[in-house]
Amino acid sequence: MNNLNNHTAIITGASKGIGKSIAFKLAENGADLILLSRTKSLLKVVKNQILDKFNVKVSYHIADTGDFKSINKLFSEITANNERVDILVNNAGVTKDNILARMSEEDWDSVINTNLKGYFNCCKAVIKQMMKQKFGRIINISSIIGLNGNSGQINYAASKSGIIGLTKSLSKEVGSRNITVNAIAPGFIQTEMTDKLSQKDKDSFLKSIALKRFGKSEDIANLVSFLASDKAAYITGQIIKIDGGIN
Repeated sequence: MNNLNNHTAIITGASKGIGKSIAFKLAENGADLILLSRTKSLLKVVKNQILDKFNVKVSYHIADTGDFKSINKLFSEITANNERVDILVNNAGVTKDNILARMSEEDWDSVINTNLKGYFNCCKAVIKQMMKQKFGRIINISSIIGLNGNSGQINYAASKSGIIGLTKSLSKEVGSRNITVNAIAPGFIQTEMTDKLSQKDKDSFLKSIALKRFGKSEDIANLVSFLASDKAAYITGQIIKIDGGIN
């Protein structure tokens, strides 16, 4: 196990899927949690499920990570109530797929606003606190699509590719303050997003995966837990793929 006792972690998009699995894994390793999502009912369920299993502190907030002012206000309240914020996991994301010829400006803006600007907003809101305490772990969830691209996902690919640039650049800015910044690029993970794929698309994707199966959200959570721990203290600015060996 990775010892995260006396650490406080903020997780965005924590109400389901990968974010929920990350929350459970960090709690299992002893971290206190601050969960963010747009869906109060789901957050409440996740909080109660975690408290039933683990002896940690858990709070939650309704948040639109793409809204700069509201995120700034929320993080100011969080840091005022917590002496430390040790870990930030940027995970919130949306898809609005279409080929470029049919993609609307609204669908482009919506995905970029949540998937890329939302990460900027949260990093900016927490970075001064981490610099002040001279410790921090920022873990950004990107995607294999940000590295390889994918037809019909230009907005999503652009946002996830942008996260890679953000991660590498921020790691250089704050490394001297004992803050690490890394990104994870999942491949095809079993979530609500991949459940929407047609069977034809699933079969096509499986052919390109060496392990011949989709990953699980727990696979991502395990790496997040490691990157948040002291075991990963000398790892920063890295983009780590978890994709089962995609060709």
